[in-house]
Amino acid sequence: MHAPTDHTVADGQLRPPPRHAPLPPLPPVPPARSRTTRPGPLLRLRLAPDGQVPRRLDGVWWPRSDDLLTELPELLAGLPRAWGDIVSVMVNGTAWSGSPGRMLVCNQVVRLRRSTAAHAPDTVVLMAPGRGRRDLRVVPPGTTEEAARPLMSAGADGLV
Repeated sequence: MHAPTDHTVADGQLRPPPRHAPLPPLPPVPPARSRTTRPGPLLRLRLAPDGQVPRRLDGVWWPRSDDLLTELPELLAGLPRAWGDIVSVMVNGTAWSGSPGRMLVCNQVVRLRRSTAAHAPDTVVLMAPGRGRRDLRVVPPGTTEEAARPLMSAGADGLV
């Protein structure tokens, strides 16, 4: 005689399988925008030109706040399609306000990870399956335009 399994009771009657606890809902984020239209302020992003020479950084991003739930959807919506669908983002843990371990961006789940690496405190790492890794330098949100301008230009020139 077999011992009862999770799906049977002692009298041999079947019962439905146990329900797993549902995952907590994804946090609300601002509505995703298409990659071609941005009704709000322009995304402050400068990308290094494509080329055969490997480089440490792929561009520079200057977010308007330290609120990752607000800023990340804007960034991901503004990236080139050739970079693919970003499924994982790693940010410096000290530079951003609190954030969940995942969020829904542009109709897909993006995993968020934090790093406290001293060698890259002002970077965000973007991962896309089959497309690899892209690293962006982050200009702190409170930076003046005068101080940010040379950093943004260096990103556009591939000098970051």
